[in-house]
Amino acid sequence: MKKIVLIEDDADLYALIQYNLEKEGFTVAGSQSGKGALELCRRERPDLVLLDIMLPDSDGLDICKGIRAHPDLSQIPVIFLTARAAETDRIVGLELGANDYIVKPFFVRELIARIKIHFRGQQPATKLLKAGELELDRPRCQVRRAGQEIALTATEFRLLEFLMSRPGVVFSREQLLDAVWGHDRAVTDRTVDVYVLRLRQKIESAGGVSYIRSVRGFGYSFNIEAAVAQSS
Repeated sequence: MKKIVLIEDDADLYALIQYNLEKEGFTVAGSQSGKGALELCRRERPDLVLLDIMLPDSDGLDICKGIRAHPDLSQIPVIFLTARAAETDRIVGLELGANDYIVKPFFVRELIARIKIHFRGQQPATKLLKAGELELDRPRCQVRRAGQEIALTATEFRLLEFLMSRPGVVFSREQLLDAVWGHDRAVTDRTVDVYVLRLRQKIESAGGVSYIRSVRGFGYSFNIEAAVAQSS
């Protein structure tokens, strides 16, 4: 079931779109405010974002730029819903990274048809990530080593999932904070070091495989030599 985040300040239009999307079998999460939109997307991990441009407390263009700049959200399709019909507005919206631009008023059936177009040919997300004896089960939010479940906190799980799904890529502490903790945070770079240490203590055994690499002066990456991701 595909999940869609809807950011639209018009209460009537929000309700109309939500009703029709759920009728089509989509799951809808959203807000009638732009505040916290990036955090909402990071938390919900949607398959697509419907985004109004003219929000009372935010600019939808800025939100789109934030989505495209976020390492964990950058590939999510974004469709603008807006009353701005000028050609220049369309061009700006598409150049900022929107996948589609729909001008109000519009037919809901057309909106749903366009949404379905963006889902055609999409590959399902890998459910099970594996690296040696280490397994991360996304649907169950479980991590196992050699078949034994490892107890992780929600934040530890998100951090491991983020690194494990991108083996070999080096991320700075700032990038990891944005991806795992979000932009609205009250933590420091040192927090990443603490959580990486805790993860290592839980998933690595003495003399065994080193799953998380420290790259001096840069940050951390998941050991590509240990990483063999596969679907289940």
